Amino acid sequence: MTTVNIHEAKSKLSDLIRRVLRGEEVVISRRNVPLVRMVSARVPGEGRTLGWARGRIELTPDFDALPEEFSDYE
Repeated sequence: MTTVNIHEAKSKLSDLIRRVLRGEEVVISRRNVPLVRMVSARVPGEGRTLGWARGRIELTPDFDALPEEFSDYE
């Protein structure tokens, strides 16, 4: 956990956001009194899921066959 004062948070906001998105917790304080805790709004596990398209894509048996005009290149 990182603690910064308000002035430092204003000047380094982009860096603090990057750190929070990587999973770090940031506390913003005034006169060494914690006021705000920054945490990511992203839900863990949200995003791509392995196998999400299973059963939605169909490949024909000849999906990798070359058209006749390319038969000279074999």
